[in-house]
Amino acid sequence: MSEDAAMQKITIRPVWTIQAPEGGTLPPRVLELLVQVQAQGSLLAACQALGMSYRHGWDLVRQGEAQFGTTLLHMERGKGSTLTPLGEKLVWADHRITARLKPVLDSLASELAVEIGRTVQAQPTVLRIQASHGFAVEALVERLQQNGQAVELRYVTSTAAAAALHDGACDAAGFHLPEGALREQARGWYGRWLADEDLRLIDVATRRQGLMVAPGNPRKVYELADLLRPEVRFINRQAGSGTRLLLEGLLAQAGLDAGAIPGFEQGEFTHAAVAAFVASGMADVGFGLETPARHFKLDFLPLASERYFLLCRASSLATPALQALLGVLHDPDFQARVDALPGYAARHCGRVEPLPPPPG
Repeated sequence: MSEDAAMQKITIRPVWTIQAPEGGTLPPRVLELLVQVQAQGSLLAACQALGMSYRHGWDLVRQGEAQFGTTLLHMERGKGSTLTPLGEKLVWADHRITARLKPVLDSLASELAVEIGRTVQAQPTVLRIQASHGFAVEALVERLQQNGQAVELRYVTSTAAAAALHDGACDAAGFHLPEGALREQARGWYGRWLADEDLRLIDVATRRQGLMVAPGNPRKVYELADLLRPEVRFINRQAGSGTRLLLEGLLAQAGLDAGAIPGFEQGEFTHAAVAAFVASGMADVGFGLETPARHFKLDFLPLASERYFLLCRASSLATPALQALLGVLHDPDFQARVDALPGYAARHCGRVEPLPPPPG
């Protein structure tokens, strides 16, 4: 097998379906079709996007409607197609599944690709990255793989990433620190893992975190204090995530009690899952990155800027794998891609600096 074959990218996507009590199973293509109807605005355009005939698309819709005993689409001549409330609920369930599982499946796919490549033939040095999920680091890994660099990626919390580098379990650890008054407090979250003098920070991007709310902000949520109103339903990130730690720091800074926020202990594992949760109407507001908020057409109220870094050992910077990583970060095309992400900026992308000592 050729080297190109050994370096093939593995992609894993979630597939889900619904089984009726009497045993009938909803074809997964029905769900794919409904997702495309929402995205494209008509059944015809959805069929074209999926490469199926209009007739086959209609047959799938009828199968779905027979399964549930009710309609999934409203059709109006000259106005395209709209989903019924049930159709909308199915589509948002699909969005939430994908948003929650994608980083996990990407990590697994990366690990499997490396294992298979090692079995097939000798591979170039693998770059091991453990990182808090973000859209710039996602683009970085994709570009590295396109360039032929083998990457073993695991998405973990920022704390777990820093611990993995400390323990020698990875070559680069991705984590984020807020800018401004909370920066030094945030360093304390990772302090025990950042004590070595041989550490270097590689700048990836600056990004914005804030409140995600439904279009038009119907609940009139404008500041963190509004999260304490009993009628406002909140969705958080999971405990231990850097984003949740940032929110807790912002609340403490404002003198607000996190325990008084309805839904504060209910957490999702990705920024996209938080955005999908709000967009589906299951919560009124979430806290996270601007990129998924814009993707799901939510309004976004920025509250904090932070820097996303890759942490590595100074002694590893000269290795081919780290040089390949720095080459991508310095590439103007890659930086333009980062700048195109809503809420992201690549102005310091690729800059390497020593880890500043803690104050005092």
